[in-house]
Amino acid sequence: MPERLLYDEGQLRKLLDDLSDLRMRILKSSDYPSDFAAIEAEVGDPDDRDSILNLRHYLAFRSEDLRPLQERLSTIGLSSLGRSEVHVIDAIERVLNLLQRLLLPEQPPVGMSRRALSLDEGCRLLARNTERLLGPAPVGRKVRIMVTLPSEAAHDYGLILKLAELGMDVARINCAHDEADDWLQMIKHVRRAAAELGRPLTVSADLAGHKIRTGPLALEAGVLHLTPKRDHFGRVLAPVRLRLQRPGSAGAAASQGWQASQASLLWDEGQAVELQPGDRLRFVDSRGAKRTAIIDAVDGEGAWADLHHATYLVNDIPWRWERDGEKERRQGVFGGIADIPVVIVLRQGDLLLLTREPLPGKAQSVDAVGMAVASAHISCTMPEIFEVLRVGRQIWIDDGKFGAEVVELNEAGALLKINNCRPGGAKLLADKGLNFPGLELGLPGLAQHDLAALKALVGKVDIINFSYVETAAHVHELLAALERLKAEKTGIIAKIETAQAFNNLAEIALAAMGRLPFGIMIARGDLAMEVGPERLAEVQEEILWLAEAAHLPVVWATQVLESMAKKGVVSRPELTDAAMGERAECVMLNKGPFIEKAVTSLHNILSRMQEHQRKKSPRLRALRWGRGMGGPPENNGSC
Repeated sequence: MPERLLYDEGQLRKLLDDLSDLRMRILKSSDYPSDFAAIEAEVGDPDDRDSILNLRHYLAFRSEDLRPLQERLSTIGLSSLGRSEVHVIDAIERVLNLLQRLLLPEQPPVGMSRRALSLDEGCRLLARNTERLLGPAPVGRKVRIMVTLPSEAAHDYGLILKLAELGMDVARINCAHDEADDWLQMIKHVRRAAAELGRPLTVSADLAGHKIRTGPLALEAGVLHLTPKRDHFGRVLAPVRLRLQRPGSAGAAASQGWQASQASLLWDEGQAVELQPGDRLRFVDSRGAKRTAIIDAVDGEGAWADLHHATYLVNDIPWRWERDGEKERRQGVFGGIADIPVVIVLRQGDLLLLTREPLPGKAQSVDAVGMAVASAHISCTMPEIFEVLRVGRQIWIDDGKFGAEVVELNEAGALLKINNCRPGGAKLLADKGLNFPGLELGLPGLAQHDLAALKALVGKVDIINFSYVETAAHVHELLAALERLKAEKTGIIAKIETAQAFNNLAEIALAAMGRLPFGIMIARGDLAMEVGPERLAEVQEEILWLAEAAHLPVVWATQVLESMAKKGVVSRPELTDAAMGERAECVMLNKGPFIEKAVTSLHNILSRMQEHQRKKSPRLRALRWGRGMGGPPENNGSC
């Protein structure tokens, strides 16, 4: 075998020169007067100034392609620059000094007279800023769990208490839903749970922001399709249950544990009777089929009826009441069946008119032979968009369910051609997000409803999650609003959910750093539509790196364990995604009927993953193949 050299002196000298040049370029880029220097001068805390300086170093460091240098360092076992976010100059100087000790041992150490954050100091600042914003870490786990509170949390204290017991550290209120009174009740319940459990719970509130959505759909007559349960031979195993409410009753259809549809009985004038079990209602359904509903049970708000055949029921269908031993037959009509939104199904190649006016959405119109005479249409909740929209612009609808291109602009709105959707098409729904990647709207940072929400919530919540922030000017708007409300110490989390916000991430961070507790949320749903789904993994990595260089905590958000929270089941990709969230300081869960199960699962995943990795660095805990995989995770701490 050829002799393996420890190192080649010529290669080491070239590495030493190249690394020295890199260090000098980074320091020089930070020395001349700039906007960065002005920002630094406004910040009083020396620790915050250190974080700003390290961010400046990192931006200069990553402005170059360092792959060749990184590979050369790795070849001789000196690569550490790939994990240098929290201490950029210190990391470079330590490698430089190792090279210099090999080649020029008589030379004094490089850079030691100049103050540079060490790895421990950078980790300390990140931990300090995380605790300031999100509260102290829970016992046994460093990454916090943020949970979006559902509407029922406003009146169900037990739900919030249970979530806190299972591992919720931050309660998130979404101001796009519910009302101010509901938000205040949620906050009251969170504070009560924190006192009862004897541990802090943080409250954050999402401003709704300038979310652009599809408008409402037109309504059409509601239809109850009632189908009894059958076996595979078609034999009825159980009748279908129909809840018959008294007009004006507020009783729930499933009040006795059955899943049932609901209608009201409207008696003809002077013909009403009190229903009894065994009474029959005979009618002809909307298809012309003769049907009989047999009253099975009666309570104070109405009755339950059994149907043994498939039935289509609409309002105003007449019925005739019968009872054994009664000769008189009374009658009335069905009512109380709610109108339902029309169904708009779009397929690839279809046209959709996005209207300027708030017209209820409708499906395409066809003539007698099935030829389209008018395209489907739906309104846009922000008419200002049409002033900057142009032909050829790409639009994503409902988190990427549909991709479309603007093919025409006219007085009615924008005509879109669907160029991306699942095979067979999909339903277009109301109140779904519209994304216009790269389109600059020139809107203020805060909408009027955001200002109203701030007025209701400041002083009561710990954090404001700033939706659709895109520039430093937007941050200054929020800072000014908080100052007017005398809430300058309220924390801010900048939600990065547009391409413009991603491109301006450094200036967004610098606008807030050192002024109040601050962090960054990777809002991956909208962000994926803005930068392209294929780029999301790359973009979220860059956000994590930049935030770490600024010593700012990150919230890993959108669709974490989504299937588990909503359906009670989970997929392998979702478990892996949740584990990847360990590299952030907080992971956010959305609401769902199985949210308690999702919190438990996420707590276990994060507690175990922290023993193997912290940020980008493997921790190299001992592996025990063949000795069992059980046992509680350890909590050794570290950056």
